[in-house]
Amino acid sequence: MSVGAPISELWPNPSPGPLDDDTLTARYGRADLPHLRMNFVTSIDGAVSVDGYSAGLSGQPDKRVFGLLRMLCDALLVAAGTLRHEGYRAIRLDERRRAWRRAQGLAEYPTLVVVSGTANLDPAQAAFADAPVRPVVLTRTGASAPPGLAEVADLVGCGDDRVDLAAGLTELRRRGLDQVLCEGGPQLFGALTAADLVDEVCLSVAPLLAGAGPGRISAGDPSPARALPLRHVLLAGDGTLLLRYARR
Repeated sequence: MSVGAPISELWPNPSPGPLDDDTLTARYGRADLPHLRMNFVTSIDGAVSVDGYSAGLSGQPDKRVFGLLRMLCDALLVAAGTLRHEGYRAIRLDERRRAWRRAQGLAEYPTLVVVSGTANLDPAQAAFADAPVRPVVLTRTGASAPPGLAEVADLVGCGDDRVDLAAGLTELRRRGLDQVLCEGGPQLFGALTAADLVDEVCLSVAPLLAGAGPGRISAGDPSPARALPLRHVLLAGDGTLLLRYARR
């Protein structure tokens, strides 16, 4: 049974009709090795937001894949700025998706992981206060967290001058969080790319021209270009393209 807008495959295996949930899940799947997957939505002209928020680009097909990727991951990685700006709530899944995770031997919910160099986070934000699984904060060693944050999250020091993302991923994998889904923002995407830590990019292209102004999905210091092979092209009924690029 399919939920949401119809999505079909254009390449490499054109589908005769819409993909059901099981087939769509198989198209994305879980990697056999520790894996970092990025998920972003963009306009045709490369904008990362409309009126300052990514929600202006996200239609029903993108939201369907967005929910699916959360179901598949062990940890959901997000930058502190994105967590605050986008108003993240607790990472919860519906019963159908929790049942799928139980059947795969996974925890019912993925673990929220927040990257913050200062650890200046609000412990009362629902993403922490209402979390079904204790979140993790990757921060600098010696960062001064606000009162109450350590009561609702595990604080992990990774690096002195800035958050060492490679060390942070190593710590997540030590905790058994091998399949990491990152939802940004652009600065974190740029830093992960510069450190050559990105294994996969899932990119939704909304059929929309956003115009000048909004930034790109990646930002920060320049880094070498890296090849990332195209793995599939899906098309939604509203014209949204769903692209998946991955090393393996």
